[in-house]
Amino acid sequence: MKRSGDTGDRDKSDLGYVSLETAIAWIDAATRCLSTERVSLCNARGRVLSEDSRAGSTFPPCDRAALDGFAVRAQESVGASAYNPLSLPARTVAAGEALPAEADAVVPFEHAQSDETDRAVLVEAVTPGANVERQGAIAEAGAMLVLSGTRVTARHIGMLATAASGKVPVVRRPRVCILLAGPIRSQRLCDSDGPMIRAAAERDGGVIVDLVTVERNQSALAAALAATDADIALVVGGTGHGPDDCAAAALAEAGELAVHGVALRPGETTGLGHSGRGVPVVLLPGAPIACLWSYEMLVGRAIRRLGGHASALPFRPRAMTITRKIVSAIGMTEIWPVRYGAAVDTVEPMPSFTEIGLMAAVGGDGIIIIPESGEGYPQGAVVTVYLYEGR
Repeated sequence: MKRSGDTGDRDKSDLGYVSLETAIAWIDAATRCLSTERVSLCNARGRVLSEDSRAGSTFPPCDRAALDGFAVRAQESVGASAYNPLSLPARTVAAGEALPAEADAVVPFEHAQSDETDRAVLVEAVTPGANVERQGAIAEAGAMLVLSGTRVTARHIGMLATAASGKVPVVRRPRVCILLAGPIRSQRLCDSDGPMIRAAAERDGGVIVDLVTVERNQSALAAALAATDADIALVVGGTGHGPDDCAAAALAEAGELAVHGVALRPGETTGLGHSGRGVPVVLLPGAPIACLWSYEMLVGRAIRRLGGHASALPFRPRAMTITRKIVSAIGMTEIWPVRYGAAVDTVEPMPSFTEIGLMAAVGGDGIIIIPESGEGYPQGAVVTVYLYEGR
């Protein structure tokens, strides 16, 4: 099946395209994990730990109560029952409080009664260590708490707090510069790309240091690229081969244009290179749907790598059965939208992104990535579906 924009029988090399795999390899070679900075625990959530965290001392430092109750000697409770209540020496303790030297168990308040004379009446015996958090139970001094490379969540923050350190070493967040090529001549600019790419970059851990519209001419774009000192720069729009498309020439002027054209649909006019300062630069197509998938397949990976995160797509892979066949052109990696089918573990192909643009992303539940060597999939094929966030 040949659609508008298909390469048909033409080899991608005839069009100057590189394979998606080649473009990904370029991204991986151009990006590496950034340096370390130290942040407070309250600012560590979602960041990537850059060093192993180890316990500075034994924790807990002594035997302590695991809950509120009466601290007692377990041996003295032997024989206690409903028919033989025993009154024992006891001390009220709160959860986390050190046990008195003579105590080795804690009886919950609801399982005993106080006779208001520093004694507790028990109707059931307790064993040594009951409801007690032993010294060193969580970690001995020097023990590993959280491994380097871990994405910090609330549970990790709770553990990191035991290291008794006010600051946590994390990978610095990538600084992202987004340059929007201005509108063509008198065309009115309706920018959906800027907010969309900003949101995606922030999702991937980036910090937007610039999001500006630059006049659509080679010298203006080249100057903007030459000036940035961000960790990665994106140029949105002007990546094609038309008379008003000058992003590729601007990058070549400002530094190096390594790739112009990727065998990716949507996203064929993506470009890759470096500024004169060595900043990795990605040229994103201006068409919103091509801009989105060029970002997801390449830029998102770059930002995640810079920030120390896993480089894989931020979508959940799942093996599912397609309810209708999909036809794709050989020589292009194609991203195809799908939505859940009526039966469990099935998906229904939607009209392509080329046909309905962002509506296919908004109305769908995920995507299928069709490799450039394939012609699609027959009805009933089991394929890997990448489900969107929250799906």
